[in-house]
Parts: sequence; structure tokens; C-alpha cells
Amino acid sequence: MNNQPAHKLRLGRISATIWENDGFYSVDITRSYKASDGNWKNTPSFGHSDLLNAAKCLERAEIWIGRKANASS
Repeated sequence: MNNQPAHKLRLGRISATIWENDGFYSVDITRSYKASDGNWKNTPSFGHSDLLNAAKCLERAEIWIGRKANASS
């Protein structure tokens, strides 16, 4: 697998990272937050207010992957 993501999407504090491995894609989704030490961190947990952005980010990832798959066929 390539060490670099195929594509990244961001919507507010939500990020979707798309990875490509031999023509197959996977998606990691995370939420950024500022920890008590002042540093930014990521978590796979989402609050109620994050869910709509998470859904939209995943939908955009699905569209991006679909376009890549159609372009290669």
C-alpha cells in the first residue's frame, strides 16, 4: 500500500482519508479536537453535532471513489 493517501476530504472538524491498494479503496474517518494540552488530536468518535458532517464527508468519499473506478474502466 502507498504511504500517501489517494485523496483527503475535510468538512469542518471531520476528515475522510481515502487509501488505494491494488485498485481497492478504504476510507478512514476522524474528528479533530483540541486537547487540554492545547495540541490538536484526532479521534474516531463522533458527537451528535458531528454526525451530519461525517455523513456528508463519507458521501463525498463514495462519489470520489466511484468516479475513480469509472475512469479506470
